[in-house]
Amino acid sequence: MLTEERYQLILSLLHEKEIVKLQEFVEATNASESTIRRDLTDLEKANKLKRVHGGASLIKKRLIEPTLDEKTVKNNQEKIEIARYASQFIEKGESIYLDAGTTVTEMIPFLREKEVVVVTNAINNINSLVEHGIETHVIGGFVKSKTKAFVGRAAIQGLESFRFDKVFLGANGIHIDYGITTPDPQEAFVKEFALRRAQQAFLLVDHTKFGEISFAKFADIEQVTILTSSSVDKEIVKAYKKRTEIKVVD
Repeated sequence: MLTEERYQLILSLLHEKEIVKLQEFVEATNASESTIRRDLTDLEKANKLKRVHGGASLIKKRLIEPTLDEKTVKNNQEKIEIARYASQFIEKGESIYLDAGTTVTEMIPFLREKEVVVVTNAINNINSLVEHGIETHVIGGFVKSKTKAFVGRAAIQGLESFRFDKVFLGANGIHIDYGITTPDPQEAFVKEFALRRAQQAFLLVDHTKFGEISFAKFADIEQVTILTSSSVDKEIVKAYKKRTEIKVVD
């Protein structure tokens, strides 16, 4: 089978199943594992698919944003592990910013003894922060229905009043060449603005976000310390370590 024919068959399988294992490609094409691995690498470079552990998946549409409920239930245990790990980087008495990322929200129960001051743009963070006795400031602005995040001009004006020791951000996609992205330009601008007001920025992402590219970029990977889980392929971690700081949950 010619290379282009394999490419078309690989993409056809992905459109049928969304996630396909390496062995399934091998059986469908009658090619060797090494050949399929090269094909997947070439197609990933061409932004046709995303390599995942043991196979490949389709790249998500860049303007589509899941609802908060959809994000919350997906990979929840992995997100809690990342959040617990992220809380270890906070010193007592620091001022921090927590955005509306669902993994970031999971940090709140681990902040009770940190004596921190928190600024947030997330409606869903407010009750939990107050219930845990954490001093909380909300920036205000227009509320996005899908993510329950404050965005827009008023949100930016609210952020201008603060400076942070550390910011903790979520993202819809992280790509080694195309940076850190989210579907909504307004939310991207709030993330970027908060990042620029911090001494140190952390990005909390589960394994599904690597290789994804959403519509609006808010940072280069070199601007943040990436915190993720052991579910991320070791080769991906190795590649990112050449460009920026990435830490994996123990």
